[in-house]
Amino acid sequence: MAKVQLDKITKVYENTFTAVKEADVIAEDKEFVVLVGPSGCGKTTVLRMIAGLEDVTSGKIFIDDKVVNNVLPKDRDIAMVFQNYALYPHMSVYQNMEFSLKLRKTPKPEIDKLVKTAAGLLGIEQLLDRKPKQLSGGQRQRVALGRAIVRQPKVFLFDEPLSNLDAKLRVQMRAEIIKLHKKLETTIIYVTHDQTEAMTMGDKIVVMKDGLILQIDTPINVYNHPTNKFVAGFIGSPAINFFDGTIGKKGKRLHFDFGTFSVDIPDTYDDSLKDYVDKDITMGVRPEDIYHKKYSSNAEIPAEMDAQVEVVEPLGSEFVVNFLTRDTTFTGRLEPKEEPKMGETMTLVFDMKKVHFFDKETEETIV
Repeated sequence: MAKVQLDKITKVYENTFTAVKEADVIAEDKEFVVLVGPSGCGKTTVLRMIAGLEDVTSGKIFIDDKVVNNVLPKDRDIAMVFQNYALYPHMSVYQNMEFSLKLRKTPKPEIDKLVKTAAGLLGIEQLLDRKPKQLSGGQRQRVALGRAIVRQPKVFLFDEPLSNLDAKLRVQMRAEIIKLHKKLETTIIYVTHDQTEAMTMGDKIVVMKDGLILQIDTPINVYNHPTNKFVAGFIGSPAINFFDGTIGKKGKRLHFDFGTFSVDIPDTYDDSLKDYVDKDITMGVRPEDIYHKKYSSNAEIPAEMDAQVEVVEPLGSEFVVNFLTRDTTFTGRLEPKEEPKMGETMTLVFDMKKVHFFDKETEETIV
């Protein structure tokens, strides 16, 4: 398989719109790298430049340590799986899967072996004689995967391949692609706007916004140590809560004041926040780090506040609750035993050891 490296890749269109700005990304051999970000952030443009479907304005793309900027797509030894499957409607599943091999003039016995092996991997052996219109969305996606697998490429590129599937099937197909990656031991670069897909599938995730790469790291590191407010807000479901307030100081203790509430800050943050005393900053608290006081033993360093239960969403294993203070709304994830009831006032505990602080102007992470 192959290593893919992007060296300061930039894409500027004729109308002077810059879609991608000096992107540096390395996908190591056999690594699963996910590009994630909102619509229009440039992630698909990056994928299309790797595939050779978009010209590179500046920078270099390496596959197996060779510059491929001027190499035709068919000669880059990559396979791409699209969002809309892109199957030939007049061909059977078998014919769709064998098509690229026939163009290469691969011997018939080898084609048959490759197609049936890929079909076996994907559990679609019984579908080989059907036309795409006779297949479900999940089956069509498997055929699109099979068509890529038979080519035995150095690199697989996926462009939001699950976005047309329903929620249950997306979960199933995520697991199938993860298992497929382990079986094939191939390099995969995967584009999605779904942060859940990014967190569950990638060895490494690349968070993008407005053509810029904001952070590259393992999913758990991006979640626990976001580099800025956007990354913190984009990764995580339900989304992190942001509170705007001011850092104050009483004696040696720092505290965060927002609205009518004030919470003490653990002294482990002192070195980072000492220069922000009397300045406005933003505090981020993830919903799972908010507890009912009665069940707050999980909070290592707690801080209390009262809030009214505004909306309760029962999900079986947990409740997602929208809380309301006098001037702020925020979200928490509570266990069933905490039994939130609409309209009641609860004393909540924030786990202050897990909060995040952001500079109000730059939105960069302080701690």
